[in-house]
Amino acid sequence: MSNADKKSQECPSFPIEETDFLKNKFLKKFIKSKWYPLVFQIPTAIVFTFIIVELLAGPSSPHDNFGTAMTWILWWPIIPIIFLLFGRFWCAVCPFGTLNDVIQKYVGSNKPVPKFLKKYGIWIIDATFILITWSDHVFGIVESPRGSAVVLLLITTGVVVSGALWERRTWCRYLCFLGGVSGNYSRAGMLELKGTPEKCSKCKVAACYNGNEKAPGCPMFEFPRTMESVANCNLCGHCVKSCPNDSIRIAPRIPTKGLWFIGRAKIEESFLAAVIMGIVFVQNITMIDIWDGMLSKLEAMVGTDNYFVTFTITFIIAMSIPIAMLALTGYIAGNFKKESLVKNFARFGYSIIPLDVAGHIAHNLFHLLAEGKSIFYTAIGLFGIEPANPSMAIVDNMTIQVLQYILIAFGTIGSVYTAYRLTKSNPDKENNTLRTFIPFAVLMIVFAVINIYLFSVPMEMRM
Repeated sequence: MSNADKKSQECPSFPIEETDFLKNKFLKKFIKSKWYPLVFQIPTAIVFTFIIVELLAGPSSPHDNFGTAMTWILWWPIIPIIFLLFGRFWCAVCPFGTLNDVIQKYVGSNKPVPKFLKKYGIWIIDATFILITWSDHVFGIVESPRGSAVVLLLITTGVVVSGALWERRTWCRYLCFLGGVSGNYSRAGMLELKGTPEKCSKCKVAACYNGNEKAPGCPMFEFPRTMESVANCNLCGHCVKSCPNDSIRIAPRIPTKGLWFIGRAKIEESFLAAVIMGIVFVQNITMIDIWDGMLSKLEAMVGTDNYFVTFTITFIIAMSIPIAMLALTGYIAGNFKKESLVKNFARFGYSIIPLDVAGHIAHNLFHLLAEGKSIFYTAIGLFGIEPANPSMAIVDNMTIQVLQYILIAFGTIGSVYTAYRLTKSNPDKENNTLRTFIPFAVLMIVFAVINIYLFSVPMEMRM
């Protein structure tokens, strides 16, 4: 029996008893209609446009700017939750994706994606994500409405250029930094789109990929019949509309299930998973009391108080720690299973993703719950109403910390179990499964302990 057959038997995508949301005739009719996803794209684009205007022309103080509150207090905290619940659905309604489609329709040359982007696109995404996070701390993007606007306008420019030059959603698939994060997170998500194998095997037209008169081809360059994961599926519904065999199914799945079997592990995706863990560390460190002391010691060591230099060093160290720990664990585990460090790094890096999601949500939960009322106050401020001595917090810090601990606990369970399933999915003749699994389980627990410690220290608001 081949590995693919074993995989199919151990973890079928759609068991008979599994729910298929498209069996609901109203939902299916809606997704097949011209209004999906347009009904979500239009209001999202309108709100996004208003936010851009507010960031550019509104109050210069982030505390008073509605655009800043909507972007960093509401949207940024809920986006990883959307990825967890609905996969890359946000990418279907994202205003940047919508703009790409409009540009492409009217002025696009629809050239093939350059081979360079196909080969190195994920590395470009990794580098962009790192650069934007670093820039936020060095240049104070979150604390500056104008800075936030500049970032969004730069992204808009990239989208326009990409849409004018290349086919489909090249930007979303190969260049968007948020697309890279959503691709990783959606693997751990609770929603899956797949073709029905027995129907797809008889199909001769491949309308789901190529498109037809009912809908364009897949904007993300995916072929549902052979799609190994939903990492690049944005649930746009094109394949549902175009499939002549009614083969497409959308079903719930156990969180992290999409990580249990990695057919083609990519080191750049595992690298991003490790980097995100480091970024969560540094985001937390810069918001707690120990940061000032660490900064003073670092300034004394390097002989400068230039924040550009000191934060850059801190940032590099914070990202390097998870990468080095994953590499070391891969080396140790490799001694038991006779596999290379690179192979273990690429495959088991995916097991970090549940903790990434948990840490990301937990960190942003502080902003949402400790500063959430600023959304309301800045909204009424648009009408000249200024509340006296307003409290920004929705709940107290103790409640936030408890929720953060719960999230980290669930993330740890997900990561440890994912590491176990990845080990079981590739057994060896010497039956060293347990000895291979234990080092990665310990690594996930160490990451969890670091997160718990950082969340246990009171945080300061950045807004």
